[in-house]
Amino acid sequence: MNYQQRDMFNKRFDGADYKDKRDRQRLTGQLKRIWAYMLDGNWYTLRSIAEGVRAPEGSVSAQMRNLRKPRFGGHTIEKEYMGGGLYHYRLVRNVHSE
Repeated sequence: MNYQQRDMFNKRFDGADYKDKRDRQRLTGQLKRIWAYMLDGNWYTLRSIAEGVRAPEGSVSAQMRNLRKPRFGGHTIEKEYMGGGLYHYRLVRNVHSE
């Protein structure tokens, strides 16, 4: 993991109910696991990511939104409709942030 990636995981989260002391370690762990899981550039459903990283689907969705934010790297999360209300997602790294 290079310096920029370490720095990406050392950012504060936000939200109406966010408490740094209570939530930071848990959310940072989720973000790291999701990042590592999706780094291969393959397509994944929300459920498969959630099962693979042991986190609720809602948390995975929120963390994918975080990965899009500039302070977490400004990465692209591509989304493609598969049918029947199901989507799959792919991480495209922002190499300029690394």
